[in-house]
Amino acid sequence: MSCYSISTSVQMPRSPHPILMVGAGAIVRDAHLPAYRKAGWDIIGIFDINTEKSNQLAAQFDIPNVYQSIGDMVTQAATSVIFDIAVPASQLKQILLQLPDNAVVLIQKPFGENLENARELLHICEEKQLTASVNFQMKFIPSVIAAKS
Repeated sequence: MSCYSISTSVQMPRSPHPILMVGAGAIVRDAHLPAYRKAGWDIIGIFDINTEKSNQLAAQFDIPNVYQSIGDMVTQAATSVIFDIAVPASQLKQILLQLPDNAVVLIQKPFGENLENARELLHICEEKQLTASVNFQMKFIPSVIAAKS
């Protein structure tokens, strides 16, 4: 008999904030947006440097706003949104610098291309007082937890 207990329950937020998606790649299409839809969370806008991808995902997932730039997204954003950033690490600095101070940000891994870059990104988050988290969701998948046990 195993002495390990694996919990798969998650406490969902009572009143989730709307989400602005930065990036429209495969992980956003295949994982983020379906999960947000399943949770019943509102994705109110999307931006990608490839506008065609943004438009496709907006149509597929009923996202009401497609932005032409991060600046447009930020200008039109409410103060209580979550920015979900799913782009290559090389693009994080320019995006973080454009976000409003005190924004809430979910950053997809990796957080930087190397340790020096990660420290620079951390400094930006601290200077802008961002409430930022880096998504390492795989560590919470029951099969991964079990494999580590």
